[in-house]
Amino acid sequence: MNKIHLALGIHNHQPVGNFDFVFEDSYRKSYKPFLDVLERHPRIRLAMHYSGILFEWILKHHPDYVERIRALVRAGRIEMMTGGYYEPILPAIPDADRQGQIEKLTAFIRKHTGDRPSGMWCAERVWEPHLPKSMAAAGVRYSILDDAHFKYAGFEENDLHGHFVSEEAGDTVALFPINEKLRYFIPFKPPHETVDYLRRVAEGGTNRMVVFADDGEKFGVWPETHAHVYENGWLESFFRVLEENADWIEIVHFREALDRLPSLGRVYIPTASYREMMHWALRTPGYRAYEDFENRVKEAGLYDRYHIFVRGGFWRNFLAKYPESNAMHKKMLAVSRKVRSLKKRLGPKRFKQALDHLWAGQCNCPYWHGVFGGLYLPHLRHANFRELIRAEALADSAAHAAKNWMDASETDFDGDGLNEAVISNPRISLVFHSRGGRVIEFDDKRSGVNLLNVMNRREEGYHHTLREMHLSKASHHQGEVASIHDLVKAKEEGLERLLVEDRIPHAGFTDFFFRPDASPEAFSRGAAEDAGDFADRIRSMKLKKRQDGAEILFTAGGSVRFPDGAAGVRVLKRFLVPAKGAGLTAEYTLETDREWPEPMRFGVELAFAFNSPNDPECACDVDGTAPEPPFVNGRAESEDVSVLRMWDRRQGLMTASTVDRPASLWRFPLETVSMSEGGFERVYQGTVCLWSWMVRLKPGEPFRVEVGWMVGAVK
Repeated sequence: MNKIHLALGIHNHQPVGNFDFVFEDSYRKSYKPFLDVLERHPRIRLAMHYSGILFEWILKHHPDYVERIRALVRAGRIEMMTGGYYEPILPAIPDADRQGQIEKLTAFIRKHTGDRPSGMWCAERVWEPHLPKSMAAAGVRYSILDDAHFKYAGFEENDLHGHFVSEEAGDTVALFPINEKLRYFIPFKPPHETVDYLRRVAEGGTNRMVVFADDGEKFGVWPETHAHVYENGWLESFFRVLEENADWIEIVHFREALDRLPSLGRVYIPTASYREMMHWALRTPGYRAYEDFENRVKEAGLYDRYHIFVRGGFWRNFLAKYPESNAMHKKMLAVSRKVRSLKKRLGPKRFKQALDHLWAGQCNCPYWHGVFGGLYLPHLRHANFRELIRAEALADSAAHAAKNWMDASETDFDGDGLNEAVISNPRISLVFHSRGGRVIEFDDKRSGVNLLNVMNRREEGYHHTLREMHLSKASHHQGEVASIHDLVKAKEEGLERLLVEDRIPHAGFTDFFFRPDASPEAFSRGAAEDAGDFADRIRSMKLKKRQDGAEILFTAGGSVRFPDGAAGVRVLKRFLVPAKGAGLTAEYTLETDREWPEPMRFGVELAFAFNSPNDPECACDVDGTAPEPPFVNGRAESEDVSVLRMWDRRQGLMTASTVDRPASLWRFPLETVSMSEGGFERVYQGTVCLWSWMVRLKPGEPFRVEVGWMVGAVK
């Protein structure tokens, strides 16, 4: 019987901003029991990777666990792996941050475990060809990627029983292919099936190596796996079976394989991630078409032979698919440039602090969406923005000696080919977009909250499944433990009624013209017809910096539709941002070229990014009177209103909007339906409000109104 080498790797991670009870639950269900079983099987050796976020939490709350890891490292049973400290998607962040994050985690691991990692975990196995240079510069010798990555480069499965070398401009790293069959076998199939597979591989030649590496959370945190893996003894049985076959299955560390087994040659891997990620990265039409094509190939019996040619997009497509992800990403890039440009002024201590906040804001989880909530989870997006805002605030404090100051510039902030106006003072930062002349970012530096950090409702490629499924059943057979990628269920009935698509992204100061019979309910569903064409119109923008602040003027000519034709309308919107204070004012002027035959409802929309619905600590009032219930996620219609206040005591945040002439106020919760590891779920993203006035314009008689928005502290 030929001997086979088996390398095992476990990756453990929790995102920045995740709830403490989630960390604790994962520790109790997965991290601790896995180590308990591992310690009982001295012949089992493996590589362990913990993101810095998670390792810090464990060190603080369960220091004995770290001592156990350290003991297993000393015994030669655990090989520690490094990676980006805050688990960033490496190709999506600047080179200097990439190298800095890896070096930070390497130093942290060495300090607390005694092991100096030589290999790294590549977050979400997102690969781009230039990565070897940064990895080598950070002292990394190897990484592990899905075998599909290598198949995309033209290799067959039988070619992948070992490691390869890749390079960029002469800097080399070794790459190990993760066996996809084992990734789906473990821990969902009986242990003997893994051994049977390894036996077949071993029969094919000598000195062969097989790699299993995957998320540690699938051993206890994924639905139904805790009982399966621990209570029913799957992991115990798996380790025992490996020990019983130790005469021909030799478990090796990755660093040992590098030293003992020759490379299988050079490889140049194209942009890739794991197969599901590349499917998720496709826009909705492509997502559905890919799904259909993949099913057709399977039905034709061709999938096993040709599946390497059936692949989706690549990770960066998420930045095009989701403007919300792109907004956070471009904010991160801007903050990185600002922090590094002010290194000398910051000084070593504050520069290090700013870098750490920046790197925490690069945590990958809220930048994308698949079977995990990710981008759809407000607390994760808020956490990243909070870290980025803190990093920027530190940089700004170094850049400006004066107590009151203002930066104002025009730049293509979000990389869409149009210039935005970017305004900052000691209290707030704002980004104004010429499309719609609206505010797309409103950062409160005191609380670290971006008040416009909402997720819009859109058609996702998997929503058809929700419409078609029987709400009370999952797709897997009763009694089986299904992979997280195969579970399909809903957390509550009636979610299909919430499937709404926002044609215009919710932001600050979006302008609408509605017919008089438009209703708040239709507006909340995106079904109220906009009789104007201003909400998404590109407007001329003029930025003027004044002694007392900044002025941004947006001008657009368009029309408003009536049953008997259209009237030309000119909308002037002048924003004033004072150098002192934490707010802005929009002065509107509406002019027409013909008398309107009937009134229209002119509306100005604001979106408020809160993440605590039904929470007494997050409430609102209208003209000083609290509605019933007072929660921020309430649905209401109020008349003759001048002031709306909303606050979140948990974040120390209060925000208020005012108008200089009484208005109707419509308010509704912005709720999305997304897929997570637990199934389809409703997620509160924030609250949308519309100030509106019934207007009937005549030539030479403009309509004027001021809308203000400020932020402050709340006790």
